[in-house]
Amino acid sequence: MSGNGGETVFYPLGDCALLIRFGDRIEADTIRKVRSAARLLEAKPFPGFIEAVPSYGALAVHYDPWVVYRTLREKRDDSEEVLYEAVCDIVRSLLASEAYDEHDDTDDVVTIPVCYGGRYGPDLDELAAYHHIGAEEAVALHAGADYTVAMIGFAPGFPYLAGLPGLLATPRRATPRSAVPAGSVGIAGAQTGLYSLETPGGWNIIGRTPLPLFRPYAERPSLLRAGDRVRFEPITPERFEELSRGLPRK
Repeated sequence: MSGNGGETVFYPLGDCALLIRFGDRIEADTIRKVRSAARLLEAKPFPGFIEAVPSYGALAVHYDPWVVYRTLREKRDDSEEVLYEAVCDIVRSLLASEAYDEHDDTDDVVTIPVCYGGRYGPDLDELAAYHHIGAEEAVALHAGADYTVAMIGFAPGFPYLAGLPGLLATPRRATPRSAVPAGSVGIAGAQTGLYSLETPGGWNIIGRTPLPLFRPYAERPSLLRAGDRVRFEPITPERFEELSRGLPRK
């Protein structure tokens, strides 16, 4: 499993992790392969496995070298094999097994209510004008698409979503904002995402959800996880305020 093109490539990532690259572009098929590999490792962890961290086209597999070493010592008389290569062999075997389904599409579908435009989406009109369409058409395009959470990053619980209609792909703002409200829905290039916390940011903000995306005291702090499928549901400002009052923040 090494090489170029569509093949899977393994790289060392420091002395206690490896990186598995499944592709170089933001594509739904690649994201499914990454998520399926992560799910398999979580379901069938090898001795020393710590966690699998997915991105758009790659999966970082973190492990405890000492546990891997002890396992090798227990299983073999010759333990001179490089730990990294031993872990690669283990992961390759898993990905070559029948348990690995690179087309697995069993992740949850999460509906995110979004109030588009106005004070919740201050860049909607400008973004629509950039593409020579109306604001209503931009909303219909954005809310009518199916998305996949490619990865969580930038800030805790911040989901990067693949699946943005090509017509809505828009460069980042020339001047980032010093504070973007939590829940803001933005577009940057060919991706859309949601601000989980109030942070600086240069994405084009077209709406906002009242849902808390990051709940630090919850059993699962991030509302979304890599691989989840997402749909956006347009709501009115009145519905936004109603939901905001009724949702717990922790």
